[in-house]
Amino acid sequence: MKEVAKKVNLLSSFDAEAVAIGRDRYFRKAYVIDLPLGAVPDHVWLDIFDREWRSSRHLWDRKLFVIGDKLRLVTTLSDIEDKLDWVKQIVEETNKEIDEYNREETAREAQIEEGKRKEALEEEKLGIGTIRNTLRKRFGAI
Repeated sequence: MKEVAKKVNLLSSFDAEAVAIGRDRYFRKAYVIDLPLGAVPDHVWLDIFDREWRSSRHLWDRKLFVIGDKLRLVTTLSDIEDKLDWVKQIVEETNKEIDEYNREETAREAQIEEGKRKEALEEEKLGIGTIRNTLRKRFGAI
């Protein structure tokens, strides 16, 4: 049975006061911002998300991590609005890839089922042929 990957979104509205924001321990000019997700992502979403953000051309001053149902952005303060838009875009692209993944999984599952059906049909034909040959040997042809 196929596994359906689930989409995960940034919460569309949340209390900005409830968002954990602090200085990064390792980079003095960077901040750590924990943005709320709508759910804890599954392993498929996490894998696609990781590929999406790492393939971005905007890696020079930002990093993204998923921690439970939070999306942790580590970045500097400069152009923070653009960076937040970038995060949203990465999540949207990940969800588009989830749709594609699910379509491919459905097609693979259908192909496997078709193969099993053909195999069962061939096995049935072989069994019928064996029985007919045995009947011919035992009772002769008419």
